Amino acid sequence: MSAPRLRTRPELREQRRRRAHGCWNHLLVAPLWPKHSANLGTLLRTCDAVGACLAVPRRPWVPDALAQGNTLRHRSCVHWIEGRVERWLARQRDGGSAIVGVELTDESIRLADLPTARRRTVVVLGHELSGIPPEGLELADVTVEIPMVGTGHSLNVAVAGSLVLYKLAGLC
Repeated sequence: MSAPRLRTRPELREQRRRRAHGCWNHLLVAPLWPKHSANLGTLLRTCDAVGACLAVPRRPWVPDALAQGNTLRHRSCVHWIEGRVERWLARQRDGGSAIVGVELTDESIRLADLPTARRRTVVVLGHELSGIPPEGLELADVTVEIPMVGTGHSLNVAVAGSLVLYKLAGLC
């Protein structure tokens, strides 16, 4: 039996889905209470992989974090949130977006049970230590938990957001 052959970059590009990038019509991930700059860059790379956009609060350190984390050679889809993030989130919900919070609550569904997004969906990620604050949770249509068997209480924002984005995009 021979070793598997790695596909070339042109072959991979040819096999990818051909569809226009429509971030405002489909998936948007929003780490509204960011803590670590490295996680934002990683999350931005996942956004590109699944055809989503990143919405982040305008903080002095965030543009540099995104520039360092964006290892792609093209402009990524980033939307800046001005003012209070809770007001922005309420406007998204009022505009018809589904709001998915990634948080451990009594009503959280397991990641495996999360259906593919069929309408514009905003994935809300909380602070890595304190999670999504109550005023953010109140706006969520559903909360999703990522089951863990290890000793940690949670995954970092980039990993958790990436898992949920892939599931919502129907890529896993």
